[in-house]
Amino acid sequence: MKTSTKIWLAIAGILLVVLGVLCICRPAATLFTAAWLIGCLTLFAGISKLVFTFRTQAFLPNSGSRMLSAILQIILGLIFLCNNLFLAVSLPVIFAMWVLIESVIIAVNSFDYKRVGFPGWWAILLLGICGAVLGVMGLRNPDVSAATLSTLIGLGVIAMGAAYLFALIGIKKFENLIR
Repeated sequence: MKTSTKIWLAIAGILLVVLGVLCICRPAATLFTAAWLIGCLTLFAGISKLVFTFRTQAFLPNSGSRMLSAILQIILGLIFLCNNLFLAVSLPVIFAMWVLIESVIIAVNSFDYKRVGFPGWWAILLLGICGAVLGVMGLRNPDVSAATLSTLIGLGVIAMGAAYLFALIGIKKFENLIR
């Protein structure tokens, strides 16, 4: 592999680690950025769906419902972009609701594991209950949810950066095999 490629990989890894630390240190900015990205992606997805609908309406039935869905998605994307504050404030609540709902589903599904004789079913149940409790706590205190969400985003970005940096070590192993 070219040295310049390794340098770019190292730079990307370092920048991702720095970005992750910034996400953790600046939770409000992280939520506003996430809200803006969600708005852009929703708008882009709506436009893509609308183009798809126009190009396929001749041979796909129900193009009217697809067109309505695309238009609503475009409107939603524009609302998100124009009301960034609304979405940034809503994200922690949405995150807490998602954790709550998924955790309840996990807890309920643990009984299916018990029924088939899986000995660790109780761990799945406990984790589901813990997640549900955390989801309720997040709904009761959205500020904590906001900090948690920003921290998770930051940790995820740091993990990607660290993976890039560790990949550099792995690349040397591949190069040694090739030689």
